[in-house]
Amino acid sequence: MSDIHPDVQAALDAARELRHRIADMRERIDGIRARRPSPSGAIIPEVDAMGRLTDLFLAPGTVDRLTNQELVTEIMAAIRESTADAARQYQSVMESVPPPAPFESTSPYGPTGPAGPTGSPSATAGAVPS
Repeated sequence: MSDIHPDVQAALDAARELRHRIADMRERIDGIRARRPSPSGAIIPEVDAMGRLTDLFLAPGTVDRLTNQELVTEIMAAIRESTADAARQYQSVMESVPPPAPFESTSPYGPTGPAGPTGSPSATAGAVPS
């Protein structure tokens, strides 16, 4: 069994946790569906989290009862409302996910290591403090 430095193990654990959180969030987003009726209630579209139309219900007789322009107006109004609702649901999912915990290094040099923030020991060698 090889020994893994605690910082490497912590980074691996953080990456695994992040993968799980992303998968959970993706699953919640994939489950978003919005169904808002048209002003008359005769048309109900279904829209996913990305605003894509996934289904459309037309009450029996709707096409015969409305003119072409009225039908278009009803469908578009219902799609706009459903899309706005899906966007609200998406925003709610995004806001419900807490940010990941910051990485805590156990190295005596801190998270940048002995080379400093640039990664090059010579970058700070001979530098005059200001």
